[in-house]
Amino acid sequence: MRIKELLNQRFSAAMQAAGIPDDCSPILALSGKPQFGDYQANGAMAAAKRLKTNPRELAEKILQQLDLDGIADKLEIAGPGFINIYLNVTFLANCVSADMLRNESESISKARPQTVVVDYSSPNLAKEMHVGHLRSTIIGDAVARSLEHQGHKVIRQNHMGDWGTQFGMLIAELEQHLSEGEQAELALNDLEVFYQQSKKHFDEDPDFADTARAYVVKLQSGDAHCRALWQKFIHVSVAHNLEIYRQLNVGLSADHIMPESAYNDDLQNVLDDLVTQGIATDSENAKVVFLDELADKNGNPSVMIVQKSGGGFLYATTDLAAMRHRVGQLHADRILYFIDARQALHMKQVFAAARKAGYAPDSVSLEHHPFGTMMGKDGKPFKTRSGGTVKLADLLVEAVERAEQLLRSKNTDLSDSEIKDIARKVGIGAIKYADLSKTRTNDYIFDWDAMLSFEGNTAPYLQYAYTRIRSIFRKAGLDADSFSAPISITEIQEKTLIMKLLQFDEIVDQVAAEGYPHILCNYVYELASAYMTFYEHCPVLKEGIEDAVQKSRLQLCKLTSETISKGLDLLGIEVMERM
Repeated sequence: MRIKELLNQRFSAAMQAAGIPDDCSPILALSGKPQFGDYQANGAMAAAKRLKTNPRELAEKILQQLDLDGIADKLEIAGPGFINIYLNVTFLANCVSADMLRNESESISKARPQTVVVDYSSPNLAKEMHVGHLRSTIIGDAVARSLEHQGHKVIRQNHMGDWGTQFGMLIAELEQHLSEGEQAELALNDLEVFYQQSKKHFDEDPDFADTARAYVVKLQSGDAHCRALWQKFIHVSVAHNLEIYRQLNVGLSADHIMPESAYNDDLQNVLDDLVTQGIATDSENAKVVFLDELADKNGNPSVMIVQKSGGGFLYATTDLAAMRHRVGQLHADRILYFIDARQALHMKQVFAAARKAGYAPDSVSLEHHPFGTMMGKDGKPFKTRSGGTVKLADLLVEAVERAEQLLRSKNTDLSDSEIKDIARKVGIGAIKYADLSKTRTNDYIFDWDAMLSFEGNTAPYLQYAYTRIRSIFRKAGLDADSFSAPISITEIQEKTLIMKLLQFDEIVDQVAAEGYPHILCNYVYELASAYMTFYEHCPVLKEGIEDAVQKSRLQLCKLTSETISKGLDLLGIEVMERM
Protein backbone atom coordinates (compact mmCIF):
# COMPACT_ATOMS: atom_id res chain seq x y z
CA MET A 1 0.00 0.00 0.00
CA ARG A 2 1.25 3.44 -0.85
CA ILE A 3 0.56 5.25 2.43
CA LYS A 4 1.13 8.62 0.83
CA GLU A 5 -1.43 7.83 -1.85
CA LEU A 6 -3.97 6.72 0.78
CA LEU A 7 -3.41 9.87 2.84
CA ASN A 8 -3.65 11.99 -0.27
CA GLN A 9 -7.07 10.49 -1.11
CA ARG A 10 -8.40 11.06 2.42
CA PHE A 11 -7.07 14.64 2.61
CA SER A 12 -8.38 15.51 -0.87
CA ALA A 13 -11.87 14.32 0.12
CA ALA A 14 -11.69 16.29 3.39
CA MET A 15 -10.55 19.45 1.60
CA GLN A 16 -13.40 19.23 -0.90
CA ALA A 17 -15.86 18.67 1.95
CA ALA A 18 -14.42 21.79 3.60
CA GLY A 19 -15.28 23.82 0.49
CA ILE A 20 -11.78 23.95 -0.99
CA PRO A 21 -11.53 23.78 -4.83
CA ASP A 22 -10.80 20.34 -6.31
CA ASP A 23 -7.52 21.41 -7.88
CA CYS A 24 -5.94 22.35 -4.53
CA SER A 25 -3.43 19.70 -3.44
CA PRO A 26 -2.94 18.43 0.12
CA ILE A 27 0.83 18.78 -0.49
CA LEU A 28 1.81 15.70 1.51
CA ALA A 29 5.41 15.01 2.46
CA LEU A 30 7.35 12.88 4.89
CA SER A 31 8.17 14.81 8.04
CA GLY A 32 11.78 15.81 8.35
CA LYS A 33 11.83 15.31 12.13
CA PRO A 34 9.93 12.80 14.33
CA GLN A 35 8.59 15.56 16.60
CA PHE A 36 6.54 16.77 13.61
CA GLY A 37 4.89 13.38 13.06
CA ASP A 38 5.39 10.88 10.26
CA TYR A 39 3.82 12.92 7.43
CA GLN A 40 2.87 16.55 7.01
CA ALA A 41 0.04 18.00 4.93
CA ASN A 42 0.92 21.54 3.89
CA GLY A 43 -1.93 22.27 1.47
CA ALA A 44 -4.00 24.38 3.86
CA MET A 45 -1.65 27.34 3.50
CA ALA A 46 -1.73 27.41 -0.30
CA ALA A 47 -5.50 26.94 -0.32
CA ALA A 48 -5.97 29.68 2.30
CA LYS A 49 -3.94 32.11 0.23
CA ARG A 50 -6.12 31.38 -2.79
CA LEU A 51 -9.34 31.68 -0.76
CA LYS A 52 -8.04 34.71 1.15
CA THR A 53 -8.72 33.15 4.53
CA ASN A 54 -6.79 32.19 7.68
CA PRO A 55 -4.69 29.05 7.05
CA ARG A 56 -4.96 27.69 10.62
CA GLU A 57 -8.73 28.08 10.56
CA LEU A 58 -8.84 26.34 7.18
CA ALA A 59 -6.64 23.53 8.51
CA GLU A 60 -9.10 23.11 11.38
CA LYS A 61 -11.98 22.79 8.88
CA ILE A 62 -10.03 20.11 7.00
CA LEU A 63 -9.47 18.13 10.21
CA GLN A 64 -13.19 18.29 11.01
CA GLN A 65 -13.89 16.52 7.68
CA LEU A 66 -10.91 14.14 7.77
CA ASP A 67 -11.40 10.43 8.45
CA LEU A 68 -8.17 8.70 9.47
CA ASP A 69 -9.64 6.35 12.08
CA GLY A 70 -7.35 3.37 12.53
CA ILE A 71 -4.69 5.05 10.36
CA ALA A 72 -3.44 7.91 12.53
CA ASP A 73 -3.17 8.17 16.32
CA LYS A 74 -2.85 11.93 16.39
CA LEU A 75 -3.33 14.93 14.10
CA GLU A 76 -2.16 18.38 15.06
CA ILE A 77 -1.99 21.81 13.49
CA ALA A 78 1.43 23.44 13.74
CA GLY A 79 2.87 26.79 12.78
CA PRO A 80 0.93 28.79 10.20
CA GLY A 81 -1.19 25.80 9.12
CA PHE A 82 0.85 22.62 8.79
CA ILE A 83 -1.02 19.43 9.69
CA ASN A 84 1.21 16.85 11.38
CA ILE A 85 0.16 13.20 11.05
CA TYR A 86 1.25 10.57 13.58
CA LEU A 87 0.49 7.14 12.11
CA ASN A 88 -0.89 4.25 14.13
CA VAL A 89 1.70 1.51 14.74
CA THR A 90 -0.81 -1.32 14.30
CA PHE A 91 -1.83 0.15 10.95
CA LEU A 92 1.86 0.31 9.91
CA ALA A 93 2.51 -3.25 11.07
CA ASN A 94 -0.50 -4.51 9.11
CA CYS A 95 0.58 -2.57 6.02
CA VAL A 96 4.10 -3.97 5.99
CA SER A 97 2.89 -7.51 6.79
CA ALA A 98 0.31 -7.55 4.02
CA ASP A 99 2.15 -5.56 1.39
CA MET A 100 5.86 -6.21 1.26
CA LEU A 101 7.22 -8.18 -1.71
CA ARG A 102 3.76 -8.47 -3.20
CA ASN A 103 2.19 -7.76 -6.53
CA GLU A 104 0.34 -4.84 -4.95
CA SER A 105 3.10 -2.56 -6.26
CA GLU A 106 1.80 -3.14 -9.76
CA SER A 107 -1.77 -2.08 -9.01
CA ILE A 108 -1.24 1.55 -9.91
CA SER A 109 -0.12 0.52 -13.40
CA LYS A 110 -2.56 -2.33 -13.91
CA ALA A 111 -5.35 0.20 -13.64
CA ARG A 112 -3.74 2.35 -16.35
CA PRO A 113 -0.89 0.40 -18.00
CA GLN A 114 1.17 2.12 -20.66
CA THR A 115 3.33 0.96 -23.52
CA VAL A 116 6.73 2.50 -22.91
CA VAL A 117 9.49 2.37 -25.52
CA VAL A 118 12.95 2.73 -23.99
CA ASP A 119 15.81 3.62 -26.36
CA TYR A 120 19.14 2.92 -24.70
CA SER A 121 22.72 1.66 -25.16
CA SER A 122 22.79 2.15 -28.97
CA PRO A 123 26.49 1.45 -29.63
CA ASN A 124 28.17 2.00 -32.98
CA LEU A 125 28.93 -1.39 -34.50
CA ALA A 126 31.98 -0.02 -36.28
CA LYS A 127 33.86 -0.11 -32.96
CA GLU A 128 33.90 -1.97 -29.67
CA MET A 129 31.80 -0.67 -26.81
CA HIS A 130 33.78 1.70 -24.58
CA VAL A 131 33.17 3.35 -21.21
CA GLY A 132 31.11 6.04 -22.93
CA HIS A 133 28.40 3.43 -23.56
CA LEU A 134 28.14 2.38 -19.92
CA ARG A 135 25.84 5.14 -18.68
CA SER A 136 23.17 4.84 -21.37
CA THR A 137 23.18 1.05 -21.03
CA ILE A 138 22.80 0.74 -17.27
CA ILE A 139 20.67 3.85 -16.60
CA GLY A 140 18.24 2.92 -19.35
CA ASP A 141 18.08 -0.65 -18.09
CA ALA A 142 17.37 0.40 -14.47
CA VAL A 143 14.49 2.61 -15.59
CA ALA A 144 13.14 -0.13 -17.88
CA ARG A 145 13.18 -2.58 -14.95
CA SER A 146 11.39 -0.06 -12.73
CA LEU A 147 8.68 0.44 -15.34
CA GLU A 148 8.23 -3.33 -15.67
CA HIS A 149 7.98 -3.63 -11.89
CA GLN A 150 5.10 -1.16 -12.03
CA GLY A 151 3.30 -3.38 -14.54
CA HIS A 152 3.82 -1.36 -17.73
CA LYS A 153 4.56 -2.96 -21.10
CA VAL A 154 8.18 -2.04 -21.78
CA ILE A 155 9.64 -2.34 -25.28
CA ARG A 156 13.42 -2.05 -25.30
CA GLN A 157 14.91 -0.59 -28.49
CA ASN A 158 18.65 -0.84 -29.06
CA HIS A 159 19.18 1.66 -31.90
CA MET A 160 22.61 0.31 -32.93
CA GLY A 161 24.67 2.26 -35.45
CA ASP A 162 25.15 -0.28 -38.24
CA TRP A 163 24.99 1.96 -41.30
CA GLY A 164 26.89 4.85 -42.83
CA THR A 165 29.99 5.68 -44.88
CA GLN A 166 32.51 4.02 -42.50
CA PHE A 167 31.05 0.61 -43.34
CA GLY A 168 32.33 0.84 -46.91
CA MET A 169 35.85 1.07 -45.49
CA LEU A 170 35.25 -1.73 -43.00
CA ILE A 171 33.77 -4.27 -45.41
CA ALA A 172 36.54 -3.56 -47.94
CA GLU A 173 39.07 -4.33 -45.17
CA LEU A 174 37.17 -7.48 -44.18
CA GLU A 175 37.05 -8.65 -47.79
CA GLN A 176 40.84 -8.39 -47.98
CA HIS A 177 41.27 -10.42 -44.76
CA LEU A 178 38.85 -13.10 -46.01
CA SER A 179 40.60 -13.29 -49.39
CA GLU A 180 43.78 -14.15 -47.50
CA GLY A 181 42.03 -17.09 -45.84
CA GLU A 182 41.35 -15.53 -42.44
CA GLN A 183 38.09 -16.27 -40.65
CA ALA A 184 35.76 -13.30 -40.05
CA GLU A 185 35.61 -14.01 -36.30
CA LEU A 186 39.41 -13.95 -36.05
CA ALA A 187 39.80 -10.87 -38.23
CA LEU A 188 37.29 -9.03 -36.07
CA ASN A 189 38.50 -10.37 -32.72
CA ASP A 190 39.55 -6.84 -31.73
CA LEU A 191 37.19 -4.39 -33.39
CA GLU A 192 39.17 -1.36 -32.29
CA VAL A 193 42.37 -2.66 -33.91
CA PHE A 194 40.43 -3.70 -37.01
CA TYR A 195 38.94 -0.21 -37.33
CA GLN A 196 42.37 1.41 -36.94
CA GLN A 197 43.85 -0.93 -39.57
CA SER A 198 41.10 -0.17 -42.05
CA LYS A 199 41.38 3.59 -41.43
CA LYS A 200 45.16 3.46 -41.97
CA HIS A 201 44.62 1.44 -45.13
CA PHE A 202 42.03 3.97 -46.31
CA ASP A 203 44.32 6.95 -45.66
CA GLU A 204 47.44 5.42 -47.23
CA ASP A 205 46.15 3.40 -50.19
CA PRO A 206 44.23 5.38 -52.85
CA ASP A 207 43.03 2.20 -54.60
CA PHE A 208 41.67 0.81 -51.33
CA ALA A 209 39.97 4.16 -50.59
CA ASP A 210 38.30 4.11 -54.03
CA THR A 211 37.08 0.55 -53.38
CA ALA A 212 35.74 1.57 -49.98
CA ARG A 213 33.82 4.53 -51.44
CA ALA A 214 32.39 2.32 -54.19
CA TYR A 215 31.32 -0.24 -51.57
CA VAL A 216 29.35 2.41 -49.69
CA VAL A 217 27.26 3.04 -52.80
CA LYS A 218 26.89 -0.69 -53.50
CA LEU A 219 25.95 -1.41 -49.90
CA GLN A 220 23.27 1.27 -49.88
CA SER A 221 21.91 0.08 -53.24
CA GLY A 222 21.54 -3.49 -51.97
CA ASP A 223 24.50 -5.19 -53.71
CA ALA A 224 24.45 -8.85 -52.58
CA HIS A 225 28.24 -9.22 -52.19
CA CYS A 226 28.59 -6.06 -50.10
CA ARG A 227 25.53 -6.92 -48.05
CA ALA A 228 26.99 -10.36 -47.28
CA LEU A 229 30.29 -8.84 -46.11
CA TRP A 230 28.43 -6.22 -44.09
CA GLN A 231 26.30 -8.94 -42.46
CA LYS A 232 29.44 -10.86 -41.39
CA PHE A 233 30.80 -7.71 -39.77
CA ILE A 234 27.48 -6.97 -38.06
CA HIS A 235 27.13 -10.55 -36.80
CA VAL A 236 30.52 -10.53 -35.07
CA SER A 237 30.07 -6.98 -33.72
CA VAL A 238 26.65 -7.77 -32.26
CA ALA A 239 28.06 -10.90 -30.60
CA HIS A 240 30.67 -8.71 -28.85
CA ASN A 241 27.95 -6.39 -27.57
CA LEU A 242 25.62 -9.16 -26.40
CA GLU A 243 28.48 -10.62 -24.34
CA ILE A 244 28.97 -7.20 -22.68
CA TYR A 245 25.25 -7.04 -21.87
CA ARG A 246 25.41 -10.53 -20.35
CA GLN A 247 28.33 -9.54 -18.14
CA LEU A 248 26.63 -6.30 -17.11
CA ASN A 249 23.41 -8.16 -16.23
CA VAL A 250 21.25 -5.84 -18.30
CA GLY A 251 18.02 -6.85 -20.02
CA LEU A 252 19.09 -6.23 -23.62
CA SER A 253 19.06 -9.21 -25.98
CA ALA A 254 19.27 -9.80 -29.72
CA ASP A 255 15.47 -9.42 -29.88
CA HIS A 256 15.76 -5.78 -28.77
CA ILE A 257 18.12 -4.73 -31.55
CA MET A 258 16.43 -2.29 -33.92
CA PRO A 259 19.42 -0.77 -35.74
CA GLU A 260 19.64 2.24 -38.02
CA SER A 261 19.50 -0.02 -41.09
CA ALA A 262 16.04 -1.26 -40.05
CA TYR A 263 14.61 2.07 -41.17
CA ASN A 264 16.41 2.34 -44.53
CA ASP A 265 13.34 1.47 -46.58
CA ASP A 266 11.28 4.19 -44.89
CA LEU A 267 13.71 7.11 -45.18
CA GLN A 268 12.55 8.21 -48.62
CA ASN A 269 8.94 7.88 -47.47
CA VAL A 270 9.65 10.15 -44.51
CA LEU A 271 11.35 12.70 -46.74
CA ASP A 272 8.52 12.65 -49.29
CA ASP A 273 5.96 13.10 -46.54
CA LEU A 274 7.85 16.04 -45.01
CA VAL A 275 8.08 17.69 -48.43
CA THR A 276 4.38 17.06 -49.18
CA GLN A 277 3.41 18.64 -45.88
CA GLY A 278 5.62 21.63 -46.62
CA ILE A 279 7.74 20.91 -43.55
CA ALA A 280 10.95 20.10 -45.46
CA THR A 281 12.09 22.59 -48.10
CA ASP A 282 15.04 23.01 -50.49
CA SER A 283 18.05 24.90 -49.16
CA GLU A 284 21.36 24.87 -51.02
CA ASN A 285 20.42 21.60 -52.77
CA ALA A 286 19.64 19.91 -49.46
CA LYS A 287 16.28 19.16 -47.86
CA VAL A 288 15.93 21.11 -44.63
CA VAL A 289 13.35 21.50 -41.86
CA PHE A 290 13.24 25.00 -40.37
CA LEU A 291 11.95 24.87 -36.81
CA ASP A 292 10.54 28.17 -35.63
CA GLU A 293 9.67 26.45 -32.35
CA LEU A 294 13.40 26.34 -31.56
CA ALA A 295 14.33 29.78 -32.88
CA ASP A 296 17.31 31.57 -31.31
CA LYS A 297 17.08 34.89 -29.48
CA ASN A 298 17.24 36.74 -32.80
CA GLY A 299 14.26 34.82 -34.17
CA ASN A 300 16.30 32.63 -36.53
CA PRO A 301 14.73 29.15 -36.79
CA SER A 302 16.68 26.05 -35.84
CA VAL A 303 17.86 24.17 -38.94
CA MET A 304 17.60 20.39 -39.24
CA ILE A 305 18.92 18.77 -42.43
CA VAL A 306 17.03 15.60 -43.43
CA GLN A 307 18.77 14.97 -46.78
CA LYS A 308 22.24 16.13 -47.82
CA SER A 309 22.87 17.80 -51.17
CA GLY A 310 24.40 14.53 -52.44
CA GLY A 311 21.20 12.65 -51.63
CA GLY A 312 22.34 10.98 -48.41
CA PHE A 313 20.12 10.80 -45.34
CA LEU A 314 21.15 11.79 -41.83
CA TYR A 315 20.62 10.67 -38.23
CA ALA A 316 17.66 13.04 -38.02
CA THR A 317 15.88 11.25 -40.88
CA THR A 318 16.47 7.86 -39.30
CA ASP A 319 15.26 9.11 -35.91
CA LEU A 320 12.06 10.43 -37.48
CA ALA A 321 11.48 7.07 -39.19
CA ALA A 322 12.07 5.35 -35.84
CA MET A 323 9.58 7.72 -34.21
CA ARG A 324 6.93 6.84 -36.81
CA HIS A 325 7.54 3.15 -36.18
CA ARG A 326 7.41 3.46 -32.40
CA VAL A 327 4.18 5.44 -32.39
CA GLY A 328 2.45 3.82 -35.38
CA GLN A 329 3.56 0.20 -35.03
CA LEU A 330 4.55 -0.21 -31.39
CA HIS A 331 1.73 2.06 -30.14
CA ALA A 332 3.95 3.83 -27.60
CA ASP A 333 2.44 6.04 -24.90
CA ARG A 334 5.89 7.17 -23.75
CA ILE A 335 9.21 7.10 -25.60
CA LEU A 336 12.31 7.47 -23.43
CA TYR A 337 15.70 8.23 -24.96
CA PHE A 338 18.81 7.68 -22.83
CA ILE A 339 21.32 9.62 -24.90
CA ASP A 340 24.11 11.81 -23.57
CA ALA A 341 23.66 15.51 -22.94
CA ARG A 342 25.66 16.55 -26.02
CA GLN A 343 22.74 15.38 -28.18
CA ALA A 344 20.24 17.69 -26.47
CA LEU A 345 19.73 19.99 -29.48
CA HIS A 346 19.42 17.05 -31.88
CA MET A 347 16.73 15.47 -29.71
CA LYS A 348 14.83 18.76 -29.40
CA GLN A 349 14.86 19.08 -33.19
CA VAL A 350 13.66 15.51 -33.73
CA PHE A 351 10.88 15.94 -31.16
CA ALA A 352 9.75 19.26 -32.65
CA ALA A 353 9.79 17.92 -36.22
CA ALA A 354 7.93 14.75 -35.17
CA ARG A 355 5.19 16.83 -33.52
CA LYS A 356 4.97 19.12 -36.53
CA ALA A 357 4.68 16.20 -38.97
CA GLY A 358 2.11 14.38 -36.85
CA TYR A 359 4.39 11.40 -36.22
CA ALA A 360 4.01 11.84 -32.46
CA PRO A 361 0.74 13.36 -31.23
CA ASP A 362 0.65 15.33 -27.99
CA SER A 363 -0.77 12.26 -26.24
CA VAL A 364 2.62 10.51 -26.64
CA SER A 365 5.27 11.64 -24.16
CA LEU A 366 8.67 12.21 -25.82
CA GLU A 367 11.44 12.31 -23.24
CA HIS A 368 15.17 12.81 -23.61
CA HIS A 369 16.91 11.70 -20.40
CA PRO A 370 20.47 13.01 -20.82
CA PHE A 371 23.45 12.07 -18.69
CA GLY A 372 26.88 13.45 -17.88
CA THR A 373 30.36 12.00 -18.45
CA MET A 374 32.49 9.51 -16.54
CA MET A 375 35.63 11.43 -15.54
CA GLY A 376 39.08 10.31 -14.42
CA LYS A 377 40.67 11.55 -11.20
CA ASP A 378 42.30 14.31 -13.26
CA GLY A 379 38.85 15.75 -13.95
CA LYS A 380 39.02 14.85 -17.65
CA PRO A 381 37.02 12.18 -19.52
CA PHE A 382 38.12 8.73 -18.35
CA LYS A 383 40.93 7.37 -20.57
CA THR A 384 43.66 4.73 -20.52
CA ARG A 385 47.11 5.72 -19.23
CA SER A 386 48.18 6.25 -22.83
CA GLY A 387 45.21 8.52 -23.43
CA GLY A 388 43.19 6.02 -25.44
CA THR A 389 39.56 4.99 -25.13
CA VAL A 390 38.88 2.48 -22.36
CA LYS A 391 37.12 -0.59 -23.74
CA LEU A 392 34.10 -1.56 -21.67
CA ALA A 393 35.11 -5.24 -21.83
CA ASP A 394 38.52 -4.42 -20.32
CA LEU A 395 36.92 -2.32 -17.59
CA LEU A 396 34.66 -5.19 -16.55
CA VAL A 397 37.54 -7.68 -16.49
CA GLU A 398 39.55 -5.33 -14.26
CA ALA A 399 36.58 -4.80 -11.94
CA VAL A 400 36.18 -8.53 -11.35
CA GLU A 401 39.94 -9.02 -10.89
CA ARG A 402 40.13 -6.21 -8.32
CA ALA A 403 37.11 -7.59 -6.47
CA GLU A 404 38.68 -11.06 -6.38
CA GLN A 405 41.94 -9.69 -4.95
CA LEU A 406 39.96 -7.82 -2.31
CA LEU A 407 37.99 -10.92 -1.30
CA ARG A 408 41.10 -13.12 -1.10
CA SER A 409 42.82 -10.50 1.07
CA LYS A 410 40.11 -10.96 3.69
CA ASN A 411 41.24 -14.57 4.42
CA THR A 412 37.82 -15.93 3.58
CA ASP A 413 36.92 -19.57 4.06
CA LEU A 414 34.99 -19.61 0.80
CA SER A 415 35.93 -22.05 -1.95
CA ASP A 416 37.74 -20.90 -5.08
CA SER A 417 34.60 -21.20 -7.22
CA GLU A 418 32.56 -19.28 -4.62
CA ILE A 419 35.15 -16.50 -4.54
CA LYS A 420 35.10 -16.19 -8.33
CA ASP A 421 31.28 -16.03 -8.45
CA ILE A 422 31.13 -13.47 -5.64
CA ALA A 423 33.95 -11.44 -7.22
CA ARG A 424 31.95 -11.24 -10.45
CA LYS A 425 28.86 -9.97 -8.64
CA VAL A 426 30.81 -7.55 -6.47
CA GLY A 427 33.02 -6.18 -9.27
CA ILE A 428 30.24 -5.65 -11.81
CA GLY A 429 27.88 -4.39 -9.11
CA ALA A 430 30.47 -1.90 -7.88
CA ILE A 431 30.91 -0.33 -11.33
CA LYS A 432 27.18 -0.14 -11.97
CA TYR A 433 26.26 1.25 -8.56
CA ALA A 434 29.03 3.86 -8.60
CA ASP A 435 27.47 5.20 -11.79
CA LEU A 436 23.80 4.75 -10.95
CA SER A 437 24.14 6.32 -7.50
CA LYS A 438 25.23 9.64 -9.03
CA THR A 439 22.63 12.10 -10.27
CA ARG A 440 22.22 11.18 -13.93
CA THR A 441 22.78 14.66 -15.32
CA ASN A 442 26.08 15.18 -13.47
CA ASP A 443 29.59 14.16 -14.47
CA TYR A 444 31.27 11.89 -11.92
CA ILE A 445 34.79 10.79 -10.97
CA PHE A 446 35.69 7.13 -11.58
CA ASP A 447 37.49 5.86 -8.47
CA TRP A 448 38.26 2.15 -7.98
CA ASP A 449 38.93 2.44 -4.24
CA ALA A 450 35.68 4.29 -3.53
CA MET A 451 33.44 2.02 -5.60
CA LEU A 452 34.88 -1.24 -4.17
CA SER A 453 34.71 -0.06 -0.56
CA PHE A 454 32.65 -2.08 1.91
CA GLU A 455 31.78 1.15 3.72
CA GLY A 456 29.43 3.93 2.70
CA ASN A 457 26.97 4.15 -0.16
CA THR A 458 28.45 1.44 -2.40
CA ALA A 459 27.27 -1.82 -3.95
CA PRO A 460 29.68 -3.98 -1.86
CA TYR A 461 28.30 -2.44 1.35
CA LEU A 462 24.70 -3.15 0.31
CA GLN A 463 25.50 -6.65 -0.94
CA TYR A 464 27.22 -7.35 2.38
CA ALA A 465 24.26 -5.87 4.29
CA TYR A 466 21.98 -8.34 2.52
CA THR A 467 24.33 -11.23 3.26
CA ARG A 468 24.59 -10.32 6.96
CA ILE A 469 20.81 -10.29 7.35
CA ARG A 470 20.48 -13.67 5.67
CA SER A 471 23.18 -15.07 7.96
CA ILE A 472 20.91 -14.37 10.95
CA PHE A 473 18.48 -16.99 9.66
CA ARG A 474 21.27 -19.53 9.09
CA LYS A 475 22.47 -18.92 12.65
CA ALA A 476 18.91 -19.44 13.93
CA GLY A 477 18.52 -22.60 11.86
CA LEU A 478 15.63 -21.08 9.89
CA ASP A 479 14.80 -20.89 6.19
CA ALA A 480 14.44 -17.18 5.49
CA ASP A 481 12.39 -17.71 2.33
CA SER A 482 9.66 -19.71 4.04
CA PHE A 483 9.72 -17.83 7.36
CA SER A 484 6.63 -15.78 8.21
CA ALA A 485 5.41 -14.15 11.40
CA PRO A 486 3.10 -11.31 12.48
CA ILE A 487 4.75 -7.96 13.15
CA SER A 488 4.32 -5.88 16.27
CA ILE A 489 5.99 -2.55 16.98
CA THR A 490 7.42 -1.98 20.44
CA GLU A 491 10.40 0.30 19.69
CA ILE A 492 10.80 3.52 17.70
CA GLN A 493 13.58 1.89 15.62
CA GLU A 494 11.11 -0.77 14.45
CA LYS A 495 8.64 1.89 13.39
CA THR A 496 11.37 3.84 11.58
CA LEU A 497 12.42 0.72 9.68
CA ILE A 498 8.83 -0.10 8.72
CA MET A 499 8.24 3.47 7.51
CA LYS A 500 11.29 3.11 5.28
CA LEU A 501 10.18 -0.30 3.97
CA LEU A 502 6.78 1.10 3.05
CA GLN A 503 8.34 3.84 0.91
CA PHE A 504 9.68 1.33 -1.62
CA ASP A 505 6.87 1.60 -4.17
CA GLU A 506 6.77 5.39 -4.01
CA ILE A 507 10.50 5.44 -4.76
CA VAL A 508 10.11 3.10 -7.75
CA ASP A 509 7.24 5.27 -9.00
CA GLN A 510 9.53 8.29 -8.88
CA VAL A 511 12.35 6.50 -10.74
CA ALA A 512 9.92 5.34 -13.44
CA ALA A 513 8.44 8.82 -13.82
CA GLU A 514 11.65 10.87 -13.76
CA GLY A 515 14.37 8.46 -14.95
CA TYR A 516 16.76 9.07 -12.04
CA PRO A 517 18.03 5.71 -10.66
CA HIS A 518 20.13 7.46 -7.99
CA ILE A 519 16.86 7.99 -6.07
CA LEU A 520 16.53 4.22 -5.72
CA CYS A 521 20.22 3.87 -4.79
CA ASN A 522 19.81 6.42 -2.01
CA TYR A 523 16.68 4.65 -0.80
CA VAL A 524 18.35 1.21 -0.58
CA TYR A 525 21.30 2.75 1.31
CA GLU A 526 18.96 4.55 3.70
CA LEU A 527 17.04 1.31 4.23
CA ALA A 528 20.26 -0.57 5.04
CA SER A 529 21.22 2.23 7.46
CA ALA A 530 17.78 2.14 9.13
CA TYR A 531 18.16 -1.61 9.49
CA MET A 532 21.57 -1.26 11.16
CA THR A 533 20.09 1.18 13.69
CA PHE A 534 17.21 -1.23 14.30
CA TYR A 535 19.58 -4.19 14.73
CA GLU A 536 21.75 -2.31 17.22
CA HIS A 537 18.79 -1.29 19.40
CA CYS A 538 16.47 -4.26 18.93
CA PRO A 539 18.16 -7.62 19.66
CA VAL A 540 16.95 -10.45 17.47
CA LEU A 541 18.58 -13.70 18.58
CA LYS A 542 19.68 -12.60 22.05
CA GLU A 543 18.61 -14.87 24.90
CA GLY A 544 15.66 -13.71 26.95
CA ILE A 545 13.81 -12.09 24.04
CA GLU A 546 10.11 -12.91 24.13
CA ASP A 547 9.20 -15.41 21.39
CA ALA A 548 6.59 -13.18 19.68
CA VAL A 549 8.97 -10.20 19.71
CA GLN A 550 11.80 -12.31 18.30
CA LYS A 551 9.63 -13.63 15.48
CA SER A 552 8.38 -10.10 14.70
CA ARG A 553 11.96 -8.86 14.45
CA LEU A 554 12.97 -11.82 12.31
CA GLN A 555 10.10 -10.94 9.98
CA LEU A 556 11.43 -7.40 9.75
CA CYS A 557 14.86 -8.84 8.97
CA LYS A 558 13.36 -10.95 6.20
CA LEU A 559 11.40 -8.06 4.67
CA THR A 560 14.45 -5.81 4.78
CA SER A 561 16.65 -8.38 3.03
CA GLU A 562 14.02 -8.96 0.36
CA THR A 563 13.56 -5.23 -0.21
CA ILE A 564 17.32 -4.63 -0.47
CA SER A 565 17.50 -7.52 -2.93
CA LYS A 566 14.58 -6.21 -4.97
CA GLY A 567 15.96 -2.68 -5.01
CA LEU A 568 19.36 -3.89 -6.20
CA ASP A 569 17.70 -6.16 -8.76
CA LEU A 570 15.89 -3.16 -10.27
CA LEU A 571 19.34 -1.59 -10.60
CA GLY A 572 20.60 -4.78 -12.28
CA ILE A 573 22.87 -5.71 -9.33
CA GLU A 574 23.05 -9.25 -7.97
CA VAL A 575 23.21 -10.31 -4.32
CA MET A 576 24.72 -13.43 -2.75
CA GLU A 577 23.85 -15.56 0.29
CA ARG A 578 27.46 -15.72 1.51
CA MET A 579 30.28 -13.24 1.16
